[in-house]
Amino acid sequence: MSRERSGVISWMTRNGVSANLLMLVLLVGGFIASLQIKKEVFPEFSLDIVSVSVGYPGASPEDVEQGIVLVVEEALQGIDGIDEITSVANEGQAQISAELSGDADPSTVFQDIQQAVSRINTFPADAEQPNVALAKRVREVMDILLFGDVSEVVLNELAESVRDQLLSADGVTQVELQGNRAYRIHIDVPSARLQAHGLTLRQVADRLASSAVDASGGSLETRAGEILVRVDERRDLAREFAELPVITAADGTVVRLDEIATVSEGFDETQDVSASFNGKRAIGLEVFRIGEQTPIGVSTAARAALEQIRSSLPAGVDVVVLNDQSEIYQQRLQLLMKNAFIGLVLVFALMALFLEFKLAFWVTMGIPISFLGAMLFLPGMDASINMISMFAFIISLGIVVDDAVVVGENIYEYRQKGMNFMEAAIEGARDVAMPVTFSVLTNIVAFLPLLFVPGFLGKIWGVIPLVVCTVFAISLVESLLILPAHLAHTKPLKRSSRIRQWQQTFSADFSAWVNRRYQPLVEQAVAHRYLSVSIGVAALAIV
Repeated sequence: MSRERSGVISWMTRNGVSANLLMLVLLVGGFIASLQIKKEVFPEFSLDIVSVSVGYPGASPEDVEQGIVLVVEEALQGIDGIDEITSVANEGQAQISAELSGDADPSTVFQDIQQAVSRINTFPADAEQPNVALAKRVREVMDILLFGDVSEVVLNELAESVRDQLLSADGVTQVELQGNRAYRIHIDVPSARLQAHGLTLRQVADRLASSAVDASGGSLETRAGEILVRVDERRDLAREFAELPVITAADGTVVRLDEIATVSEGFDETQDVSASFNGKRAIGLEVFRIGEQTPIGVSTAARAALEQIRSSLPAGVDVVVLNDQSEIYQQRLQLLMKNAFIGLVLVFALMALFLEFKLAFWVTMGIPISFLGAMLFLPGMDASINMISMFAFIISLGIVVDDAVVVGENIYEYRQKGMNFMEAAIEGARDVAMPVTFSVLTNIVAFLPLLFVPGFLGKIWGVIPLVVCTVFAISLVESLLILPAHLAHTKPLKRSSRIRQWQQTFSADFSAWVNRRYQPLVEQAVAHRYLSVSIGVAALAIV
């Protein structure tokens, strides 16, 4: 087989249908993938931090440190994969964070820490069950603030109502309150009354727990159908607990809880939490996205719900959006689209001025083909559309069509030498295939080290080389296999065409200017290279 007909470039160039099918797969497949790919503000990842939190109600920070923190730190010593342990002892709460080393397996270390904490049997009697969790970045979308000149109880009830209304809106699935104190029911039993009735505090607690039950008892199959059995004795208010029987004598005498204890309700005094906005008491609501929800979709749904909620609030109470992450996402997306449009226009305009309109069009098509083609592969690499990946697309935007410009210009050069379109496309692409390939590989190698950055930063920036390298690789395929086929089967413009005449006139005038003006200037600059360098350095210093 002759050299002109051998090789992948020659085969793809002569078989234009194959090149068009490959282009359609990248364009259509990438477009469909872009609609289904996960969209988020920042990439979701674990922080390589295992947190251990233990509640110790009523204890001072010193007691929390001695009874909780030091015990947990001792249990975690010697576990492989822990790089650093940070502990905080607050009033009634201990927080221990174990930062993992870069080469540790988070799930394995998490299980080791969980087992070590579960083996601790020296916690104080009043300490709550430890909560061990592998820290993750939450997917927050919006921060909403409810504020007004009302009491804490009223504002807390309004915040609960606003949260329920937001959750009832289509497109909003997770909303959490922030900056509010927990509402508690307090039961104070004097020791003298316990002794008078022969009770202990544990017995009172057990009887309250057994009386305030909300549980399913299963079901009964009857001829009339299935009957569900449920014990519904849930109590939410202090007066409901006050009526619970603590002692029932043989003669039927009943001693209720309010006869031996003081039952009240209010906010947790151990929590030092408060928020204000414009001098008024405030409670925050955080809106998150889950699953395949998009930041823009969640924000739009939440804002629409807030318009109705605002009209239902009492006088003196208002709600405001403090932070909307979807706006940052939208701005980055608009920047990407704007830069892509400008890039398309500049590449097409300059190529059309100096070469041909049809050649300029197919070279410009390298941008959407490469970008949409990359979308086709991102889900397989567990990458999403987020602030970081869009930044990677912006980075690659200025480089992605370089190889297509080189191939297209070289094919045009062979046409100028008198070759027909098919031969010029094959020879032009084959002539620069090697340098273009190494140029793209050099760009890929420049970004690959970001894949090996350890720790937190590596998880943030790791998506950049994935996106950039994929775009570059598809751009190389497009410039060497798709572009030559299109240029080989393109019909030339008629010589009588006004567009062709105007373009040829401009190209001829520019070439004449290069030969008469620019070339002599370059020759003089090379001949007096030290003077040229000095002028360049002086201009740089002045600037």
